[in-house]
Amino acid sequence: MSATPSAARSSTDARRRTPVQTASLIVGVVFLLVGVLGFIPGITTNYGALAFAGPHSTALLLGVFQVSFLHNIVHLLFGVLGVLAARTASAARSFLIIGGAVYLVLFVYGLLVPHGSAANFVPMNGSDHVLHLILGLGMIALGLVLGRRVAGAGTTGRTA
Repeated sequence: MSATPSAARSSTDARRRTPVQTASLIVGVVFLLVGVLGFIPGITTNYGALAFAGPHSTALLLGVFQVSFLHNIVHLLFGVLGVLAARTASAARSFLIIGGAVYLVLFVYGLLVPHGSAANFVPMNGSDHVLHLILGLGMIALGLVLGRRVAGAGTTGRTA
């Protein structure tokens, strides 16, 4: 029995995917998963208190990370970006480095903005701050380390 054209194409794409593309794909899928889980009662505790935005949403993803409707949407959009960026090595590298920088900015923003302030429009608690630091540093490291060949080659496509 022969493989269908789409199955053969998926197999070929997987063989030609660079490590930085794989990292972008995995990060994107994780963000999609987190975004979906943020809307599931039980996985998100205090789900009835899930607000659209702002510091008054007391819903907690996995009972730890403060989330809101807007926060979950941001995770979903970030996930879509990661998956789409995985199509080329240069886009994947850019997604990881720029996305990591965004998370470092969120980390600093979270430290500077008081928890109960209206400026905390995408609610974040201490656990979110630590996670943003880890995500920021991790994504930048992945983009720089796994994307070295991409940056050196100066290409926008896949590298062999």
